[in-house]
Amino acid sequence: MKEPDTNQKFTNKKLLVKGLKRLALALPILVLTTYILTFAFLNKEVLPLYIFLPLGIIAMGFTIYLLFNGIRIVMKSMFD
Repeated sequence: MKEPDTNQKFTNKKLLVKGLKRLALALPILVLTTYILTFAFLNKEVLPLYIFLPLGIIAMGFTIYLLFNGIRIVMKSMFD
């Protein structure tokens, strides 16, 4: 009979939960920023374009950061 491998690594559940929370937080922000950018481009001739466009771009950058950071943490919990 073959002996079990005692050096087998397991998933770090605390890191996995942290990564999944980041991904869950990024999902509604992604929908919201898409709406903000659409609203800004639909109102080109009035003031909301100049208010909501920079806000939407900054929020979208933050959302992309959260998504990649969440995926990185989930991968770290499984393979590190």
